Amino acid sequence: MASLSVKPGQRFTVPDWQNNSVLISADAEQQRYNSHHIRQEGRALRNETGNQARWDEHNSRTRLNDRIKSVDRWREALARCLTDTDLEIDALSKVKEAAENALQAKNLCLDVAIECLTFRESRRDIDVVRDPVEEELLREVKVIEKTKKELQQRVDDAFKQLCLLKEARQQLSCDHRHKVETLELDRQCVSFNPTSGNISFKVNPTRIPDGTTALREWELNSQSNKERAEAEMRASVDLRGAITLSIAQTNNELDAQRIATEFALRKRIRDMEGALSELRWQEQNTLEEIAEMEEEIRQLEEDIRKRTLDLKVAHTRLETRTYRPHKDLCRDQAQYGLTDEVQQLEGTIRALQQKRTESQDALDALYRQLHRIQTDIGYKTNSLQLDNKCMDTRRKLVVPVEKFEPEVDAVNRTRNLPRNSQLELA
Repeated sequence: MASLSVKPGQRFTVPDWQNNSVLISADAEQQRYNSHHIRQEGRALRNETGNQARWDEHNSRTRLNDRIKSVDRWREALARCLTDTDLEIDALSKVKEAAENALQAKNLCLDVAIECLTFRESRRDIDVVRDPVEEELLREVKVIEKTKKELQQRVDDAFKQLCLLKEARQQLSCDHRHKVETLELDRQCVSFNPTSGNISFKVNPTRIPDGTTALREWELNSQSNKERAEAEMRASVDLRGAITLSIAQTNNELDAQRIATEFALRKRIRDMEGALSELRWQEQNTLEEIAEMEEEIRQLEEDIRKRTLDLKVAHTRLETRTYRPHKDLCRDQAQYGLTDEVQQLEGTIRALQQKRTESQDALDALYRQLHRIQTDIGYKTNSLQLDNKCMDTRRKLVVPVEKFEPEVDAVNRTRNLPRNSQLELA
C-alpha cells in the first residue's frame, strides 16, 4: 500500500484558524471605525474651515467695500472743494485784475493831473496865481496817490491770498489724487477671486510699510486740507468784497474830485480861453500828430511785446531741447533754426526799441512845439484883449455912454474855439 505525501511545514489547529479569522474581522472593523471617525473629523474640519474662509473673505470684501465708500465720499468732498477753490481762484483773479486795471487807470489820472499842473507852471507874470484850479489839481493829485496806495495794498493782499489759495488747492489736489489712486487699488482688491490670473504668494504680506498712518490721522489730514481750503475761500470772499468796495469808493472819490477839478478848470477856461485864427491850424494839426504819434508808440510797444513773447517761446524751446537724452542731444536743423530765430528776434527788438525811443523823442518835440504855439497864442490873446479894450473905449467917442454896449467881449471873443484844445493836453 502506497504512503500519502504530506506537505512539510507547521500545522495549525482548527481553533487557531478560527481565532485568526475572528482577529482579522475585529481588526477590519476597528480600522473601518477609525477611518470613519477620521472621515467625519475631516468633513467637519472642511466644513468649518470652508465656512470660516468664506466668512473671512466676506468680511474682508465688506470692509473693502466700506473703505471704498468712505474714501469715495472723501474723494467727492475734496473734488467739490477743489471745484469751489478753482472758482474762487478765478473770481479773485478777476477782482485782482479789476483792481490792477483801476490802479492803471489811476496812473493815467495822475499823469493828467501832473501834466495839467506842469502846463499851468508855464503861466507868466500875473497869471501865475494860486487859483481854484491849481488847488483842485493839487487836491486831486493827493486823492489819486491815496487811492493808488490803497488799491496797491489791495492788489498785494489779493496776490498773497491767491498764493494761499493755490497752496491750499495744491494740497487738496494731492490728497484728491491719492484718494483716486487708493480707490483704484481697493477696487482692484475687491475684484480679486481664487480664479484670478494675477494672484500669487507674496513675501511678508502682513508687514506694516514705512510711512503707514493711523485711520484717525488719515481722516484728520483730509479734514484739515478741506477746512484750510474752505477758510482760505472765506478769506478770499471777504477780500473780494473789500476790493470791490475799495474800487467803488476810490472811483467815487476820484470822480467827485475830478468833477470839482473840471468844474474849476472849465470856469477858469471860460475866463481865460482865447486864441487867434491864424494859429488854430497849427495847434489842431499838432494835436492830431501827437495822437498819431502816441498811437504809433503804442503800436511799437505792442510789437515789442509780441516779439518779446516770440523770443520767450524760442528761448523756452532751446532750453527744453537741452534735456534731450544721450545721442539725441545733437545740433540738428531745428537747433540751428531756433538759434537763428533768437538772434533775429533780438535784433528786431533792438530796432523796435530804438524806433520807440526816436518816436518818443519826436513826441516830446511835438509837445514842446505845441507848448510854443500855445505860448504864442497866450501872448497874442493878451495883446488882443488889450486891443479890444482899447477899441471898446474908443467907441465911447461915437456912441452915447448910456447906449454903449461892447460888441465884443475881450474874454469871450474866441468862444467858438474848441474848448477841449487845452483839455487834450491834459
